[in-house]
Amino acid sequence: MTLPDTMRAMVTMGHGDMEQLVFHDNWPRPDPAAGEVLIRVRACGLNNTDVNTRVGWYSKTVTAATSGDGYDKVGEEDPSWGGAPISFPRIQGADACGEVVAVGAGVDPARIGERVITDNWLRDPDDLEDKNKTGYFGSERDGGFAEYTTMPTRNALAVRSDHTDAELATFSCSYSTAEGMLTRAKVTDADTVLVPGASGGVGGALVQLAKRRGARVIALASEPKHDDVRALGADVVLPRAPDNLRTALGVDKITVVADVVGGPYWPTLVDVLERGGRYTCSGAIAGPMVELDLRTLYLRDLTFTGSTVIDLSVMPALIRYIEEGAIKPALAATYKLEDLREAQTAFIAKTHTGNIVVTP
Repeated sequence: MTLPDTMRAMVTMGHGDMEQLVFHDNWPRPDPAAGEVLIRVRACGLNNTDVNTRVGWYSKTVTAATSGDGYDKVGEEDPSWGGAPISFPRIQGADACGEVVAVGAGVDPARIGERVITDNWLRDPDDLEDKNKTGYFGSERDGGFAEYTTMPTRNALAVRSDHTDAELATFSCSYSTAEGMLTRAKVTDADTVLVPGASGGVGGALVQLAKRRGARVIALASEPKHDDVRALGADVVLPRAPDNLRTALGVDKITVVADVVGGPYWPTLVDVLERGGRYTCSGAIAGPMVELDLRTLYLRDLTFTGSTVIDLSVMPALIRYIEEGAIKPALAATYKLEDLREAQTAFIAKTHTGNIVVTP
């Protein structure tokens, strides 16, 4: 196969607003290094990390909710998910689906032709369990908002599925994040799980994956999206932020809150947890600064877990769920790669249910 020397790519030039996303039609195509594969990208999903990294929201200098616009001040030392600087220009995009078209030294050429999705966590090959030695695809190295991308061979996961490329591109970030949260919270069929923001990519994945574990799921979502959320398997769907959540829950006793929303409603979510309940978090799109009464935490014997770097077991399990048909994609819309700004605008507006994908 003859490969082009250049490619089409959407390149993030620095922290800031949408103007930092610049489309190039002759960006240098990467070559796979030793231990890596070259992927022809067929589709790439959007996620909050793309937006948060571009605008520098992860910096402790930012206390507002997630926004697609740049902030007046972003700390130079901690603007990325890992609390460290990020190098620009950078091709973002973590949720790539595509085909292996070349391999680097030490990689079996039989991998060429495989259809793959990404395991986004870049780990130290000599110490896979050490969470301190991790990077993220599309953050610490170039990602999938381009026609071609490279990654370590262990991060390119073969998948056998009848789903389209765009549908497969909805899984990697949202579903691995959700499965990581449920794993960290040790959710079983004995639990009733409350999912705020259930119409989003991670929220919808939480609904499906909690149901796969046999849990009862109570979902919170804006009312126009209720039918979509029910279709994902939620047992009960309530308004996004009921005035009296306890009353709205009725007889349901919440043992787990799986949250990526945060913001002003956060104390209400924690307050409905049963004694011994668990709260697990992997996002704060409505705002990272929340108020906690420590008496609620210790007098009710609650357990709080943060979830970012997923356990090694999560991605192999996710591939198995996809191939078994145990979970389904929630594809909201597709855009051309060169229309990524429009796609992110729609993503940030949150009027959709599920995931948005761009196609090179």
